[in-house]
Amino acid sequence: MGHSRWNLLPPVPDGHAIQSCGYTPIVTQLLFNRGLTETSQLEAFIASDERLATDPFLLPDMPAAVARLYRALLSGEKIAIYGDFDTDGITATALLVQGLAMLNCQAVPYIPHRLNEGYGVKTSALEMLSQQGISLVITVDCGITAVAEVKRAHKLGMDVIITDHHTPQSEVPSAAAVVDPKLPGSRASSDLAGVGVALKLLQALFQSMGKAEQADNLLDFVALGTVADMMPLLGENRYLVSRGLKIINASPRLGIREIMLNSGSTTASLDAEAISWIIAPRLNAAGRLSHAMNSYRLLMTDSSKEARELAVWLEQTNAERQTLTTKAQAVARSRVLSRELTPLLFVSDPDFPTGICGLVAGRLANEFYRPAVVVKTGDQFSGGSCRSIPEFDIFHALSRHRHLFSNFGGHAQAAGFSLPTRDLPQLENALKQLAAEQLEGVDLRSRIDVDIEVKLSELGGDMFPSIQKLAPFGQGNPQPVFLSRGIEVLSCRAMGDTGSHLRVKLKQDGSVWDAVAFDLGDCIREVVTPLDVVFHIEIDRWNGSQLRLNILDFAPSGRE
Repeated sequence: MGHSRWNLLPPVPDGHAIQSCGYTPIVTQLLFNRGLTETSQLEAFIASDERLATDPFLLPDMPAAVARLYRALLSGEKIAIYGDFDTDGITATALLVQGLAMLNCQAVPYIPHRLNEGYGVKTSALEMLSQQGISLVITVDCGITAVAEVKRAHKLGMDVIITDHHTPQSEVPSAAAVVDPKLPGSRASSDLAGVGVALKLLQALFQSMGKAEQADNLLDFVALGTVADMMPLLGENRYLVSRGLKIINASPRLGIREIMLNSGSTTASLDAEAISWIIAPRLNAAGRLSHAMNSYRLLMTDSSKEARELAVWLEQTNAERQTLTTKAQAVARSRVLSRELTPLLFVSDPDFPTGICGLVAGRLANEFYRPAVVVKTGDQFSGGSCRSIPEFDIFHALSRHRHLFSNFGGHAQAAGFSLPTRDLPQLENALKQLAAEQLEGVDLRSRIDVDIEVKLSELGGDMFPSIQKLAPFGQGNPQPVFLSRGIEVLSCRAMGDTGSHLRVKLKQDGSVWDAVAFDLGDCIREVVTPLDVVFHIEIDRWNGSQLRLNILDFAPSGRE
C-alpha cells in the first residue's frame, strides 16, 4: 500500500486564460499549480529575470539603516557583522563583509559558537566587540528577539542595525534600524532568507551611492543561503537563486569548487538540489560540531591550499555529523515507538549532540508526520529544536509559553529554544495538549501533492526540457510530481548495500522506463502488477545521463 496520502491537485478550469498561452497541457497544469494564474506572470516566471526583483526600500526601516551605515562609512567607524551559524547566516555574513569591502570598509565578521554560545545575539559577544572598538553592529539572520541585548549595546556606546527574517515577538528591539520583512507594515516579500534581507540592505546602500549593479556580483551567496534555508523559490527568490546559480556555475568560488570535488559528486552543473543535498549539509556541519567560522573562511578564501584543506575538513566533519545523527535518530525513534504515538513527538536525552537535534526532529517529523521536539537536557538548562508539519505552527505554540524560555525563536515549521531543565515537563505537557487540540481529526499521514496524472508515453520527446524551464525547484516551486496508473512491472530488485532502495523497470502502452525507489526497499513484497506510481522525472547521472523515474510512492492499482 502507499505510505502517503495522494492529493491530486485540481485541473486547470476549462476556458482559463492560461490555456491559450502556448504551453503544453502538462506544463500549463504545472504553472497553474504554482499559483501562476495570470498570463502576465508567466513570462517573468519562465525568464526568472529582473522583473521579479523588488525595491529594497519596501522593507521597514531601510532608510534609517542606510543612513546609519553610510554615516559609519564616512566617519571610518569599526563595523561588525553578527551572523548565525547555519548556511543562511554564514552566507549573509560573507555577503555583507565582502560587499562593504567594495567600499573600502573591512568589517569584522562574528559568528557565535553553537555549542558554547548558542543561537542569537549574546551580551558577552557584544561586550567583546565593544572592547575591540566596534561602534556599529549589523546582525544578519538573527537579532529580531534581542531586546535586552540591544539595550546593553546602547549602554556600551554601540548602535545596532538588525537584519533578520525570523518572526518578531510583541516587543521589537530598540535598534537604530530593524529590517525584517515579517514586521507589521512591511511591503516586501516575507519569504526572503536572512541572506536575502542582508542583500537588500547592501542593494539599498549601493543604490543610494549610485552603485546599484555591484551587489549583483554577490548573488551566489544569496542562492546558497536561500536554498539551504528552504525559502520558497517563487517571486524575487526565484530571480535571486536563478542568477546566483548562473554565477556559481560560471565562476564558482574556490571553496564551493573544493566542496564538490571532495563530495565525489558527478553533477556537471550545480542546481538547487545540489545546494540542498551536497553543499548546505557540509557548510552546516561546521557549526553543528565545531565552529561555523570554518565554513565562512572556506567561502571567503582566495587561497587554493586553504580551500582544499577546509573542504577536506568539512567532508570529514560532515561524515561525523551523519554518524551522530544516525545514532541519535535510532535512539529517538525507539523512544517514540516504545510508547503511544501522540500528535506531537517530544524526546529528550542528555547525550543528544546539540548540533544535530534539529536534524533528528526533522527526520521524526517526516517519518511520523507529526510536529517533533528533540531536546538535549542538561543539569541546569536544556536546549531543544523543533520541526513541524503545515497543520501546526510550532513557533506560535512556543510563543504561548514564552515565559518558560531563556531564549527562543524561529518560524512556523522550525524553531528552537532554551529553558531551565526543571520547566521541561511543563513545556512537554503544554505542547502535547495544544497539539492534541489543534490536530484533532487531522489525518496524520504524510501527503504527496500530485501535479497531474499522465501516461508514461507523454513524458518522452521534449517534455523533460520543457519541464526544466520551471527550475530552479525547491520550496514553493517543488519538482513536478506525476501519477501514472495501471503500470506493468517488468522487473524489481533491491538496490544498495543494505537493500534499502529498489530498482524497477516499468512499462505502459509500449513505453518502457527505468525507475528507482529510494528508501522503499522494505516494501519490495508490495510491488505487484499492475501498479499505480507517484514519481519525479530525473536524469540518472550514474548511468549515461539517461532519464528515469524517481518513485516517491506506489500502490496496487485501484487501492491507493
